Amino acid sequence: MSSWSEERRLNQAAEAEQRRKDQDAAAERALKLRAAEDERRRANRQADKVEARAEKQQKRRDKRERRRERMQSWTKNTRPGVVYRRGTIALVTASALASLPAQVKHFVSISEMLLPLPFALEGAAWVMAAGVAYADEKQLPAWVRWLLRALSMTAAGYAAAINYQYGAHIDPTVGYGLAAVTLLGPLFFEVRQWVTTLSFDAGERKRRAEAKARAKHEKGRAKRFKRVADRQQELLLAAPFGTLKPEDAWARAWWDIEGAPVSVTANVIADRLDAEADVSAVLAHAEQTPERVAVELLLADLFGPNGGDGGGSGTSTGKPGGGPRGGTPKARTALGGKGKSPDPSTADTEPQKPLADADLEAVRKLAAALGGTDRLSARNVRETVGCRNDYAIRLRDHVRAETKD
Repeated sequence: MSSWSEERRLNQAAEAEQRRKDQDAAAERALKLRAAEDERRRANRQADKVEARAEKQQKRRDKRERRRERMQSWTKNTRPGVVYRRGTIALVTASALASLPAQVKHFVSISEMLLPLPFALEGAAWVMAAGVAYADEKQLPAWVRWLLRALSMTAAGYAAAINYQYGAHIDPTVGYGLAAVTLLGPLFFEVRQWVTTLSFDAGERKRRAEAKARAKHEKGRAKRFKRVADRQQELLLAAPFGTLKPEDAWARAWWDIEGAPVSVTANVIADRLDAEADVSAVLAHAEQTPERVAVELLLADLFGPNGGDGGGSGTSTGKPGGGPRGGTPKARTALGGKGKSPDPSTADTEPQKPLADADLEAVRKLAAALGGTDRLSARNVRETVGCRNDYAIRLRDHVRAETKD
């Protein structure tokens, strides 16, 4: 009996301990739940505060942006140019409204069928004034703009005369006032157009100047190179529209007419070769050092007069000054003035044309006119005498040799 009671007591104690543990666990879970709920509420409140702060800052930014836009709009709309243009439009509108009633009464008093006439008269003045602005925009010839100005002021002057006659019956001041307000509108609009035309921005001025310079260049090029310009037009007309650029057509036309790249002609090539020959002659003369002269003398002694007499091969005869340029003109003659090394076989077989006294005299006069023989060149000698380049070189060197002697 006692053992049963003891066992029951132990069971009850165990059950009580288990209930206590369950209650503690439940209380702990409730505490955790409460803490989590509190944390969630604090987080929500913090998020609400952050959101409210962000909304408030956004409202302030939006307010500043609207204020800035209003300031920009005010600044833009109150710039002197904008105020001047809008003020002019308002003024000319007031002018038209002030001048129309008197004209309407004047023509209606004559006949009601003349009612459209004042509107047509006033409209003609403003349409011609707008035509001046359009002509300036499209850069039409000056005579077009002046014709439109004359038509505009003629219509405005006629309307002013009618208003003066109508107002003079009431009071002379009224007549003068109506006439003035009729004329001032178109006049102020014309002044506005002058100011607008003269106040183009730098970019527009640059574009107009470039377009003018390009047109002048095209006109001058077509006048100077008429055959090439005609060929360019043929190429542009022959090609499908827009497929060939004008500059490409000009390059092809130049090649077709001149047979060379752009800006190069046969005369240019000939002058270049003459200049190269002159430079080669000067360089060859400058290279006559004592060592080179000694070598040439040795070769003349070893190989005899046929190899070194200076008549066929173009080398020196043993004298450093054998010829005005040490034999160089003959070397250039063998190559037609190209400034390269001579061909001995050609120099030996080709006879040289004797120098005519008339040609020598012409070259002497040319040297006197130029101020010295040092200013003579193969080119100006050739142009004066009208001869081949090798003959011109010989004439020039002969006259220079005479001066040195």
